[in-house]
Amino acid sequence: MAFGLAGLLLIAGCAGDPTPSAPQAAATSAGSVSGGGASTASADVSLSANVKHLANVPHQAPLNGPQAWGTDLAFQGDYAFVGNFDGFNVFDISDPAKPSMVSQVLCPGEQNDVSVTGNLLFLSVDTARGGPECDAGPGRGGADDWEGIRIFDIADKAHPRFLSAVRTDCGSHTHTLVPGENADKVYLYVSSPGPEPGTPSCPAPHNKISVVEVPVKTPTDARVVSQPALAQETDENEFYTGCHDITVYPEKNLAAAACFGDGILMDITDRANPTVLQHVKDEENFAIWHSATFNNDATKIVFGDELGGGVSATCDSGTPKTKGANAVYELGADRRLKLLGYFKIPREQTSEENCVAHNGSLLPIPGKDIMVQAWYQGGVSIWDFTDAAHPKEIGFFDHDPVQGVGGSWSAYYYNGHIYSSDITKGLDVLRIDDPLTDPAKKVKITELNAQTQVSY
Repeated sequence: MAFGLAGLLLIAGCAGDPTPSAPQAAATSAGSVSGGGASTASADVSLSANVKHLANVPHQAPLNGPQAWGTDLAFQGDYAFVGNFDGFNVFDISDPAKPSMVSQVLCPGEQNDVSVTGNLLFLSVDTARGGPECDAGPGRGGADDWEGIRIFDIADKAHPRFLSAVRTDCGSHTHTLVPGENADKVYLYVSSPGPEPGTPSCPAPHNKISVVEVPVKTPTDARVVSQPALAQETDENEFYTGCHDITVYPEKNLAAAACFGDGILMDITDRANPTVLQHVKDEENFAIWHSATFNNDATKIVFGDELGGGVSATCDSGTPKTKGANAVYELGADRRLKLLGYFKIPREQTSEENCVAHNGSLLPIPGKDIMVQAWYQGGVSIWDFTDAAHPKEIGFFDHDPVQGVGGSWSAYYYNGHIYSSDITKGLDVLRIDDPLTDPAKKVKITELNAQTQVSY
């Protein structure tokens, strides 16, 4: 099962394995190979005066085939983990201006969105495979096809090791790491579109998410423990059901889910059984509710609209500023949501550049609501929604246009720097120097999964 930027292209006939640029024999049984390679700042960029481009690391073999696209990011200590349609990369970012490759894992399975905790790494697979193993090959459309969550041991960053996998209905387009009530367990909230009538892996109805429980000491015992329904049953022929992405704020016992047709606020006090508090709709402006971000006080939520599924040019002059944009909602003490305003990048893009609101994260700045966000070929935007009715961009970075689909998939702030996973150009490292954002440089954390928010 696939959707959005990946899905629209896969439906067109690209669902098989991309042709790798290096033979699979170069990998170990877990699909891990050591890496190297230099990083340089690129000249083919435009940026605001307060943003500096520190480094770019292009995709490298074996994760540089024609569909080896960069996807999501996670961070731990001095390491960045970068998802790729063909697997994932591990970078040493102890010197952010000179990121170096530690290892690459060849493990095809779009989108390979990634999260980490302790010695565990999780990958989302939302396209049918012959099995959960990295070398299983593409699925054949039968009952034995597999898609869901892959689990790796990353105790040795130079040699990640495949441990096990969990099959989930309709696969896993994205997932969100949720700390358990104690340190013995973590949960994954698995989001995926569906149903896909006539297939064994994605039956109707699909008005739910899957909750995977992972015992930290015995991760091979991970299993689906619940499938909470988040909406009423829908027409089995309707494709756009289920959720695209979920952001949790465990300290507040809240989650915000972007579920294609609407935004959903949830209570996650019972981690294994989240419950719905409110649905919000915007049928005039929003097409595909894609992602969500809380502000630090959990008094606002930013929902993004992925109009066009990520392959369309929605930042051009012909698209209204309220479409393919962000909507900022007030979250009241009564746990009710109220629309406050919209934000879209002010830099008009050409009609050939795929551009729309995508993945981002909050900057840790007391008293301010500022986030960094990817906009595909609209680049990376740093914007301020402290005044939610009048949000504004305060900095940006943008590669020159590329032919076809490209641009920043995810852009997150981590320990003083911005890291952007570009679909075709690899990993970019940026720094913003601005009086508004400088307080964020004082905040140091040891782990970041952007969809698992913590207070600062």
